[in-house]
Amino acid sequence: MVTVINKGVFLYRGEKLLGVENEITIDDIKRLERNNYVTGDESISDLNPEKARMNTMTYKVIQNHNVSNSDREIKIKFDALASHDITYVGIIQTAKASGLTQFPIPYILTNCHNSLCAVGGTINEDDHIFGLSAAKKYGGIYVPAHQSVIHQYMREEITKCGSMILGSDSHTRYGALGTMAIGEGGPELVKQLLGKTYDFTYPEVIAVYLEGKPHIGVGPHDVALSIIGEVFKSGFVKNKVLEFVGPGISSLSVDFRNGIDVMTTETACLSSIWHTDDKVKEYYRKHGRLEDYSKIEPGTLAYYDGLIKVDLGKIEPMIALPFHPSNVYKISELNKYPYEILKEVEAEGQRQLNNSQIRFNLTDKIVNGRIKVNQGIVAGCAGGSFENIIKMATLLKENSIGNDYFDVSVYPASQPIYMELTKQGATENLMSAGVTIKTAFCGPCFGAGDVPNHNGLSIRHTTRNFPNREGSKPWEGQIASVALMDTLSITATALNGGILSSAMEIDIPNLDITYEFNKSSYNNRVFNGFKSPKMEEPLKYGPNISDWPELQPLSDNLLLKIASVINDKVTSTDELIPSGEASSYRSNPLKLAEFTLSRKDPMYVKRAKDIQLLEEKRKLFLQGNDISVIKDIVDVFSEIKEKENISDEELNELISNTSIGSTIFAIKPGDGSAREQAASCQRVLGGVANIAVEYATKRYRSNLINWGMIPFIITNLEKEKLEVDDYIFIPKIKEVVIMGKENITGKIISPKGSRNITFKLEKMTEDEKDIILSGSLINYYASKGR
Repeated sequence: MVTVINKGVFLYRGEKLLGVENEITIDDIKRLERNNYVTGDESISDLNPEKARMNTMTYKVIQNHNVSNSDREIKIKFDALASHDITYVGIIQTAKASGLTQFPIPYILTNCHNSLCAVGGTINEDDHIFGLSAAKKYGGIYVPAHQSVIHQYMREEITKCGSMILGSDSHTRYGALGTMAIGEGGPELVKQLLGKTYDFTYPEVIAVYLEGKPHIGVGPHDVALSIIGEVFKSGFVKNKVLEFVGPGISSLSVDFRNGIDVMTTETACLSSIWHTDDKVKEYYRKHGRLEDYSKIEPGTLAYYDGLIKVDLGKIEPMIALPFHPSNVYKISELNKYPYEILKEVEAEGQRQLNNSQIRFNLTDKIVNGRIKVNQGIVAGCAGGSFENIIKMATLLKENSIGNDYFDVSVYPASQPIYMELTKQGATENLMSAGVTIKTAFCGPCFGAGDVPNHNGLSIRHTTRNFPNREGSKPWEGQIASVALMDTLSITATALNGGILSSAMEIDIPNLDITYEFNKSSYNNRVFNGFKSPKMEEPLKYGPNISDWPELQPLSDNLLLKIASVINDKVTSTDELIPSGEASSYRSNPLKLAEFTLSRKDPMYVKRAKDIQLLEEKRKLFLQGNDISVIKDIVDVFSEIKEKENISDEELNELISNTSIGSTIFAIKPGDGSAREQAASCQRVLGGVANIAVEYATKRYRSNLINWGMIPFIITNLEKEKLEVDDYIFIPKIKEVVIMGKENITGKIISPKGSRNITFKLEKMTEDEKDIILSGSLINYYASKGR
């Protein structure tokens, strides 16, 4: 089904693997090429990996956008940017404070996350009005609410073969259309708006080799979940690029490819790119952009750092059970052993929730030996494609989803898709069957729409199923959960009245799917001001849109106090700062910060504020040298004085040059969303660092740095046991950052005594160092006079 090969492999003419068992040999290639083929300046017999690396699609696209003088240390300028309505306000505010005059490249502002305007009174629509005013002022492209989810609009209107796009959403993936796309936190988009670059070390490239043809009951989510289940936990593709190749691609429609591609985010890879063909060419033609198509393919002999081999014909309908897209099972296996599997998932989920007040139950969904679910959802950039929905409509025609506790909602990913579904009679078929059809909206993906009932189980063709991401509020004793499934199996479940079913259990006819793209709704509603900024236009602010509070630069020394310790194997950005209702406050840093870690550690905000107050008291002490002002931390500084062997006279200088800030420890924080607020909310509450065994994604580490927070790595977790309220003194931290030192020694000061602790600070670029020293990206640009 899916085989992972953790060694370098060569790919010949995009289809034949060299160096993999039962595939071709160098002698086969010589015979095929009649010994005439050369790669670069080398004969094929040399099999030079470094030469052959340059024949990957990834290398070609990246180097075409690389403005550095190195093919190793990459500096990218993107072709377009994309944000939605819970990220663009902060990005524009930050860029404006840093000297923005106009958008230098197409910047698409979509409104698909808070588009219901259902929480907080006027604040959501206030953000939309701000977005339109910014598009007019700076020359942007504004897509009103309900017109399209962010990634569908980019697919339909902005992608281009060989181009690169940066988006402030983690599922920014358009590889199937020949576009390399990366999801990042907002500050990275700010850099692009100011003419700066996106910097990284050239990544490893992993071939995803597709062969065979999927069974008729298998959909894109089944393939995607199969891959995620094999690679996520091992970190095999973390921060690497997935390059989709092989003869199996030709058997897949473009919608099917897009459905796989958008889920590559859940593997923790950096980006993706696919071999393009006549089907992709036809996609561009139908969308009126034939000139944006070009053939993207590897060179004659390309080298990859690893291989994921996928036999499409052996993929079965899959399900990702709570609480992660990698928690994957065959639906047939789950239905054969429902109690055993759900009991195990139940136990792990309860541990992950770490809340004794909530009873997480899945086995109670077993009725007469089968699993009964409460809700089915098909939505967003993964599920809301024309092909998914037209198949569901065909299968549900003249059928019923029933009038019991099970219900189904469908969200077409764009207004053009909705119009074509209506034109072909699909909406009538769905509505007649009892399905509720809604407009383009990402809400079910992150807990802002269709929140299930307490203890409910929802099956969804969406992107994620993290704890409480569906919208339940654990602090109010609520729990619900989501399992990810393909639309075809959700349809099979609907036909069986909510009994969890595989699409292999129903008859699926061969469907002749035709689609015509009608962009009249875009022509009539989308504002396109690119290259026509009107600086005289005012930005329109609502009362919830506020500036960032002042953020302090890095001091000579640091005194950290631990405000939270998270021992889960992985901590998602949803747990660091929740989505759902909290998203409505993303334009107000102080209000949003009140939600920080609320689902994981409800006491974090109070602890962080108490530590923030210690820093305020330290500043008061500096104004009058009254030691009683800092009585809360006198003992800590006295301990430092003793350990550092400094005099009484030097103590005041030590206090003067040592700022106090909070930190959190998590084993592997930052999985999932690109949301910068996972870092910025900690910063607003006085956070100055994170401590981790590793960071789940590049984008989370980047977010920490861009908000002036130091991303420490702990080198010996077993030895360096950390607890809430421990202090950690790190001397000469400013010098450490300036010098680029990777190994740092600090001192833990706790009631259990003092001891040394060693951190690692992985290599940072010169710009990243300056951002940390300045205290944030905003401060950095202000100091540069930009």
